[in-house]
Amino acid sequence: MSITAIKGMNDILPGEVETWQFLEQSARDVFGLYGFSEIRTPIAEKTELFCRSIGETTDIVEKEMYTFNDKSEKSLTLRPEGTAPVMRSFIQNRLHNLDPVSKLFYLGPMFRYERPQKGRYRQFHQIGAEVIGVEDAKIDAQVLAMLHQYFVRVGIESVSLQINSLGCPDCRPGYRQKLIGYLELCLDNLCADCQRRYQTNPLRVLDCKAAGCQAATLDAPSVLEHLCSPCNDHFSQVKHYLNILQIPFIVNSRMVRGLDYYVRTTFEMVTDQLGSQNAVAAGGRYDGLVESLGGPALPGIGFAIGLERLVLMKGEQRIGAAMPQLFIAAIGTEAAERAFVLMSQLQVAGVRVEMDYLGKSLKAQMRRANKLNAAFTLILGEEELGTGQAQLKNMSDSTQSLVALDAFVEFFAKKQV
Repeated sequence: MSITAIKGMNDILPGEVETWQFLEQSARDVFGLYGFSEIRTPIAEKTELFCRSIGETTDIVEKEMYTFNDKSEKSLTLRPEGTAPVMRSFIQNRLHNLDPVSKLFYLGPMFRYERPQKGRYRQFHQIGAEVIGVEDAKIDAQVLAMLHQYFVRVGIESVSLQINSLGCPDCRPGYRQKLIGYLELCLDNLCADCQRRYQTNPLRVLDCKAAGCQAATLDAPSVLEHLCSPCNDHFSQVKHYLNILQIPFIVNSRMVRGLDYYVRTTFEMVTDQLGSQNAVAAGGRYDGLVESLGGPALPGIGFAIGLERLVLMKGEQRIGAAMPQLFIAAIGTEAAERAFVLMSQLQVAGVRVEMDYLGKSLKAQMRRANKLNAAFTLILGEEELGTGQAQLKNMSDSTQSLVALDAFVEFFAKKQV
């Protein structure tokens, strides 16, 4: 009986991984232009980090975390999201002492135990960015502009930016109580999950995808009508700066986030290509998070992008494996040895080269060169070794030219520049 992968944890194969590398490198390129530096945190953290930051009544903490005790009976959790580990590292390593503004980004796997479906898996991958130390609405707009620019860079146009404000600890409690009062009147129409959590986490009811919950909350009070003056002013400034940057957006007053640490600005990049899992990036402000984890009282804002969902959206635009620049077709033992040395020298010089290792016929080797989409093929046999010259075939137009073997490495390396 063969061993298969864990359900919801997928292999990324050659021919697919190149698309992932493109998406990741594009993030490094774009985020670097905005002054962000990469940070890497462990895959596992102490469980209390996520309970304190995400919230004990969230679906993630209640039902979805991969939590286990290690050999010393300490409770550890595979990270379900990236912001909390970055904040833990920020505090532990006192990064606020290095600069009053920290711009950090990360990429890597996250883990949640939930039903695998299109665009949602038990091991999934995110690219995220965080800014710590700035409360000004201009940084909200800049983060959203960077996110917009990333989607432009990777060639995904079928997304739209939706924004909302969740208020702050001063104005949200009043709205929360009004929402609970509204939900109590339509409790019988809510799903079992929302009936259970409507008092502990009422905002999540607004985000429920169940048709009954969406219909029942259609006339629910809007958070935007209950913002305090500072929160209202901040949201107005965010919209103003997005407008002057010409970043298109839609205000969605029903948008909430599933994590307790969000305040004020929240946002999603959504698409109509992935069914109910329509958010491909999401984030917002978390001005009290750093302090709640034992750090200084610093504001913050960030987002995460779901890589699996981006790969699905790229679809037929997959990058594919890089083709070799040269295939060396060698006939005979001596020619194969010379080909092996040439291949190594060319690889050191920065050229992608492949050759045959199985002693196949010239015809079979040429088929292999075609299958690999090699740009050129060098044909090397006993006669070529004797004369010190060989035929270099351009595979796109089938033209051939005679080249000197002794100077071939330098000649071909220059040819590829």
